[in-house]
Amino acid sequence: MNHEATATSTDTMRGITQTRYGNSEVLRLARVPRPGVQDDKVLIRVHAAGLDRGTEHLMTGKPYAVRLASGIRRPKNPVPGRDLAGTVVEVGAKVTRFSPGDEVYGVAPGSFAEFAVTGENRLAHKPANVSFAEASVIPISAGTALQALTDAGKVQPGQSVLITGASGGVGSYAVQLAASLGAEVTGVCSSAKLDHVAALGAHHVIDYSRDDWADGTRRYDLILDIAGNPPVSRLRRALTPRGTAVFVGGESSGVITGMRRQVGGALLSPFIGQRLVLLLARERSTDYERLARLVESGQLTPALDRCYPLERAAYAVRRLEDGAIRGKVAITM
Repeated sequence: MNHEATATSTDTMRGITQTRYGNSEVLRLARVPRPGVQDDKVLIRVHAAGLDRGTEHLMTGKPYAVRLASGIRRPKNPVPGRDLAGTVVEVGAKVTRFSPGDEVYGVAPGSFAEFAVTGENRLAHKPANVSFAEASVIPISAGTALQALTDAGKVQPGQSVLITGASGGVGSYAVQLAASLGAEVTGVCSSAKLDHVAALGAHHVIDYSRDDWADGTRRYDLILDIAGNPPVSRLRRALTPRGTAVFVGGESSGVITGMRRQVGGALLSPFIGQRLVLLLARERSTDYERLARLVESGQLTPALDRCYPLERAAYAVRRLEDGAIRGKVAITM
């Protein structure tokens, strides 16, 4: 990475950039234009930015369908990153919920930089009892987990919930949230992360390298299909006759849309007793406000693995690519 980009300017800022799609090797530290503020936007001084799997997909341009929104041949926004936590610097004339000096967290495109701009409907006030780094790894992953459990899964107290990828970004929050909502939680992960998932509040943990969670010995009311690429038939085998499976993520499900298996399950759902639901998570300030209350009450702990300075962002992404992260990591400015 370019370590010479350290000069200061009111018109530019330090940021991570990419001029083409690819893996972590396309990322560079450079000086980039500082964003301006429109009437309905909020300018934030970024203190920390969370790294999520969606950022990696936007970086690589895969599955290829993401390029319809992010740019066909190269990224429209050369600065990656979405999650953030920071301090409001300036607000547009139409902004009513925030003022300069407010500590906030939420989602802003291009958060791997010293400043970022976003709409107030994608922000909430930062939980007071956590650091900026801890707050920055909450919005997208915890918001997705919350919507998977409540909006799509309609989880109820006492239900049995299976969460695949329980040690990852979304999974780490899903385990905690499901337990706080009164469910009996089983987390699936690798053998090296069993203790981590148990510490998050899972009542049972399954090592996917040794045990088959879909062998029919136990059935679940709700499955959050976050990691891997299990066939729909395997998910159904692990569900109760009226159970629900929510497709939250999963890799290697087609290079075009990345959702071949998920769409197939959703199309099958109306013809069977079980519900197979494709989650299309939204970035909502109301969710971030709810999550902030859960964090402040001690019911939810940010899933922060470690922090990396801005100039080591490419290395942090490489660790994500290698599957070496428990929970999430933050990029600090």
